[in-house]
Amino acid sequence: MTDVPRSVTEAEKQVQILRRLLDAGLVLNSNFALEPLLMYIMDAASEITNAEAASILLIDKRTNELYFVASNTPNEGRLSHIPIPLDDSIAGTIVLENRSIIIQDARNDIRINRTVDRQIEFETRSLMGVPMRIKNDVIGVLEAVNRIGPPWTDEDRNHLSILASQAAVAIQNAQQAEDLRKAYEELNKLDKLKNDFIAVASHELRTPLSIIIGYASFLQEEAQGEASEHAAAVLSSAQHLGDIIEDMTNLRYLQLGASGLEREPVSLVSILQAVQHQTEGMASAKNQQFEVVYPRLSDMVNVDAVKMQMAFTNVINNAVKFTPPGGKIRVYTEQHSGEIWIRVKDSGIGIPPDQLEEIFKNFYQVADHMTRKYNGMGLGLSIARAVLEAHHGRMWAESDGPNKGSLLTLSLPLIGQTGMLNASRAQP
Repeated sequence: MTDVPRSVTEAEKQVQILRRLLDAGLVLNSNFALEPLLMYIMDAASEITNAEAASILLIDKRTNELYFVASNTPNEGRLSHIPIPLDDSIAGTIVLENRSIIIQDARNDIRINRTVDRQIEFETRSLMGVPMRIKNDVIGVLEAVNRIGPPWTDEDRNHLSILASQAAVAIQNAQQAEDLRKAYEELNKLDKLKNDFIAVASHELRTPLSIIIGYASFLQEEAQGEASEHAAAVLSSAQHLGDIIEDMTNLRYLQLGASGLEREPVSLVSILQAVQHQTEGMASAKNQQFEVVYPRLSDMVNVDAVKMQMAFTNVINNAVKFTPPGGKIRVYTEQHSGEIWIRVKDSGIGIPPDQLEEIFKNFYQVADHMTRKYNGMGLGLSIARAVLEAHHGRMWAESDGPNKGSLLTLSLPLIGQTGMLNASRAQP
């Protein structure tokens, strides 16, 4: 009869261990921070095997040696400086032969690395080690050290092997997450370097370019004949270079988020007036008909006025660029259920149906960059869409096809407008 309580106790103990393994699996699958993950594995291994301490050793693929990544032994910080060779070590044997090892009495076992014990002022009296596997590859060893109580059993070996399998996957996931975080940090550094370079380069280029434009304009007005033609060519090229510099400066707006905006209630009329002032000169130079139909003064939008003005300017400049001399460009607005649509219609080269979405991609133009006759980096529309989306707006294109013009729509929420409004209304 005395065996019955003992059996019950053993059964309860096994249930506790299995519950601990289950809890460990849940924790290991949800934790991607490497350091706390390793310490959790150490504590779980010690508790499950009833050991004084535990350690994890992983293979260094560069040196083909094992190294300690975690331990809850005394002075564990010294372990990271001690390499363990694959040959002539217990951990190495576990890796090379892909099998577990139990040493019930390690005090006189010559395989025990006493250098490690001396370094951390610790005595290894017993040891159980199991391989840590990722599929068929052994990546390291999980060790339990100094059994408390009776000798280890095959059940202890099985329990530690289960934990080792869970730990191997969790460690690999945590390492990959750490590598990904470092890669993102490096990308952010490179992105900042790029933005800083563009800002400095564009600033340094603007001053000499403004001088060139000034002298070229003066020469074009004062000179006659061939000299005037040469000055006009210089001025045209300088203005083109200025457009490229402006595109470079605006590159940072491609990933613009809501946090990068300085919003305030603004009348849409004031934005369109400023945009018309900036763009009508280029349309006039191409002898184009350029018309802006303004909305009501009461049509207010909550936007970053400077960035929104830049977006509208990009869209209208795009229309002017791709509309031939003598063509027509019309800017007007419509109200749609709490939104205002700013529509830019041109009589230009049009857009093939399969490229209505492609034109908003970075550096994209309808014509191939080796053969196209229209200058530019292909950033204007992508920057405009990024600005609209940062304001919770939308932007899309419509066209009946090549040489049939295009219609670009920029949609923004109106302040204080609700309900369905006349979709066709355009206010003069």
